Amino acid sequence: MLMNFAGRSLDLAQCHVMGILNVTPDSFSDGGRFIRRDAALMQARRMVSDGAAFIDVGGESTRPGSSPVSVQEELDRVCPVVEAIAAELDAVISVDTSTPEVIAESVRLGAGLINDVRALQRDGAVRAAVEAGVPVCLMHMKGQPGDMQVKPGYDNVNREVASFLMSRVRLVEEAGVLAHNILLDPGFGFGKSLDHNLQLLAAVEQMRALGYPVLAGLSRKSMLGQITGRDVSERLPASLAAATIAAMKGASIIRVHDVRETVDAVKVVTAMEVMVQ
Repeated sequence: MLMNFAGRSLDLAQCHVMGILNVTPDSFSDGGRFIRRDAALMQARRMVSDGAAFIDVGGESTRPGSSPVSVQEELDRVCPVVEAIAAELDAVISVDTSTPEVIAESVRLGAGLINDVRALQRDGAVRAAVEAGVPVCLMHMKGQPGDMQVKPGYDNVNREVASFLMSRVRLVEEAGVLAHNILLDPGFGFGKSLDHNLQLLAAVEQMRALGYPVLAGLSRKSMLGQITGRDVSERLPASLAAATIAAMKGASIIRVHDVRETVDAVKVVTAMEVMVQ
């Protein structure tokens, strides 16, 4: 299952690790640490050295309660970092954005994946994605970051998330995004309770059965804090457990803060899968 990310092909039948690089002052886990270009590039180097196949650059926080930033501010945060990584590192650059202008400019500078928490619902985003011609990851979010965790409710979370994502798949394919360039993300923590998140994690195999590679992002999230009682800085063991479950259930990409440790966990899962084939 090869997917081409702006010239870099990866087999998504295998599980890969995506390193999170937030170039924002207010992300829930590492906000402010990498807002300078040099600090961001150093962190990207570290993650690639630790085994990340993807670096996911985000210039607009989508933590619960966050507010949108201006287009220019997001461009100013993201583009210099994308350009610097593209010039130096051998990794797929993913851009965590919903903004058409950021999609277009970041792909021009070397990004190979659009990772959109809003599933290309902002005005102009679908057209920008079609024109960019790189793979896109469509994520489910109930509501918006400012209100998504205010008593989220579902009759059947797995069915409703899958239905939303497939409706977006149909729309973007009709607009011109190629089917083999689409990934899906159930959106852990984006408008979901703990029970909803656990149901989605248990059903990663069913989402994979929809026919598109699955990206899973559970690293350090509040659901893990609810389970363990640990602060965000103490959630590595829980994050590794969640990543391992997602990998065993067929996720193609695991999006994480702690790359080295997650790469090791994924290697164990891969070795086991090879043994039982």
